[in-house]
Amino acid sequence: MADESPRIRQIALAALASTCGFRGDAKPALVEKYLQDNLQKIETNGDSFELLLKNALLRPAAGDASLVWLGDRLGLTPVEIVTAALAAAVEDDPLIGRVIAHVQAPMGGSRPTFGLLERTLSAVWNNGRSVLPLLLDGRAATSGLLISANETMPLPERTIAVPAPLCLALFGNDSCWPGVVIGLDESETVPLPLSRMAEIKRHATALKSIVVQTLVIRTGEHAEARQVACEIARALNRRAAFIETEKTAGMGPWLLLRKLLPVFCLDLAPGERRYLPLTQGYQGPFMAICGADGAVDTKNNAVTNWMLTVPSQAERTDLWETVLGKSPSTVKWAVEHRHGAGRIAHLGRLARYEAVLNGHDKPEHVDVANAAWSGAGVGLESLAEPMRGRISDEAFVISPELRMHMEALLNRCRLRDDLAAGLGASATTRYRAGVKALFTGESGTGKTLAAGWIATQLASPLYRVDLSLVTSKYIGETEKNLSHLLARAEQAEVILLFDEADSLFGKRTDVNDANDRFANAQTNYLLQRIENYDGVILLTSNNQSRFDAAFARRLDFVIEFPMPGPSERRALWLSHLGKGTRLDPRELNQLAALVAVSGGHIRNAVLAAAVYARAASREITLADIVDGLAVELRKLGRQMPLELHRLGTSAGQNSSTQ
Repeated sequence: MADESPRIRQIALAALASTCGFRGDAKPALVEKYLQDNLQKIETNGDSFELLLKNALLRPAAGDASLVWLGDRLGLTPVEIVTAALAAAVEDDPLIGRVIAHVQAPMGGSRPTFGLLERTLSAVWNNGRSVLPLLLDGRAATSGLLISANETMPLPERTIAVPAPLCLALFGNDSCWPGVVIGLDESETVPLPLSRMAEIKRHATALKSIVVQTLVIRTGEHAEARQVACEIARALNRRAAFIETEKTAGMGPWLLLRKLLPVFCLDLAPGERRYLPLTQGYQGPFMAICGADGAVDTKNNAVTNWMLTVPSQAERTDLWETVLGKSPSTVKWAVEHRHGAGRIAHLGRLARYEAVLNGHDKPEHVDVANAAWSGAGVGLESLAEPMRGRISDEAFVISPELRMHMEALLNRCRLRDDLAAGLGASATTRYRAGVKALFTGESGTGKTLAAGWIATQLASPLYRVDLSLVTSKYIGETEKNLSHLLARAEQAEVILLFDEADSLFGKRTDVNDANDRFANAQTNYLLQRIENYDGVILLTSNNQSRFDAAFARRLDFVIEFPMPGPSERRALWLSHLGKGTRLDPRELNQLAALVAVSGGHIRNAVLAAAVYARAASREITLADIVDGLAVELRKLGRQMPLELHRLGTSAGQNSSTQ
């Protein structure tokens, strides 16, 4: 015998020629000659087809090594291996396809049919017994290595094939599976802290020793989760295959051939249970990536959950230095912001871009601040509105007492990471770094402005939750939307603002019908999730009494925003008009003392006055302000004080333009 066994496809073609009667024709056609030449090449060894195949499986040719290895792992019979070799050869050599079409004429078709395989394989390798049951229900079929087409045709006319990604894998090439991404691009890599790498090694060791195991990585930061999955796969001498499809038929052999570790990317709602799809033929551990909510289960193995936490301050400092280099800014950002590893990597890329825009040699503090403030890459825009306007100290006019409360809230946000360090056991037990504050007060008293000021001071992006997008009439959808919102905001160090939050966090009601039951379930979920939230949440309401009593305990601050007094109103008028205003102090005092309105109405009155003045090409006068203020008072159903009414000389004309 020759040193190297013939290819399995050659043996299959020789058997095909033998059983189809293509021997000794006087003037064979091209395909017949191809079959004869192949048959003659095989028969020169003087061995039977059975012995040839046996030797080819024991000492496979280089081109058959992958198929023989896969056959051994899947427990395939020689008939299934020969069929897979012939079906794959059609995808590799167009002349073999022509041979197959010629042999099974007049049915035609370049792929082998069950009828052709039955006639050839039953006689040569199955002792005359039918091979159809084996090809229809054997391991090659159940694993997806062999697939049947033309299901409406009679069985002898149906064709059999090997999926294209599997063919490429059998030929030693990398291939893509629809809905699956292998590994990460260089631009997607995320530096991981040392403690995370140590945990990865431990999980990889456990997965290697207990191969029938599923590890679920839970986090709101999918970039970090994917990097962790890649590191675990690397420790197992594999590559991570991120699966975002339910169509996994035939995927098992492909995963084996390419040495891939399946990682299912899931999107689960609170209370949802998801069974991982069966991957027939795959042998090894599974992984999944999802948020904190929902449950992952499998049909045949155990599930372990691993929640990725925010790195410590020291580790965050190291991560910032990895992406930006050493500087005082890295320590500041590590101390004041609880960013996850994935978010730090993303902000580092954004900061380098900002540095180029600002003409800096390397990213500086302002570049990182701009990158963080932009909120780019957070992925909340579908559920919340970014509020990117910065609120300076000069624009945030409040009473000294209220400012004291706001400063206390600001310090709590800045120091929340290790606030419980050094305290007693009762304080440190179940301590969460999240901060929840409720701003109450009448409309226009500055509650939303205060949220913007907090975000500006913390250099964290502020997102106002759009309740119309979050809430849904479909059962469970509201909780699912909130779960996604909170998970992403938690990891990205985003401040969430719930305006008029009592509509979402309101009191639970007596259960009179199904709607009440589901509304209460929604409130229960919110109360629990908010308590465990790790970020900063600001809520506003006109009336604190509308909230559920259980919600008050979960709040760190309840700050009342009263109507501004005369001194605050004067400061508000001056802040809105600007220091260059021509109004004299006496006029400002009149406005502040005679009309008790909130800052929101003062803002509207000043903007209306600016319209009057600009239209007349002059500076703002007291009469313009009085006219604008008259419009605001009419909204409130109130009259202008007589002392100011006479100053509105153009009131009739200007009011007609409203």
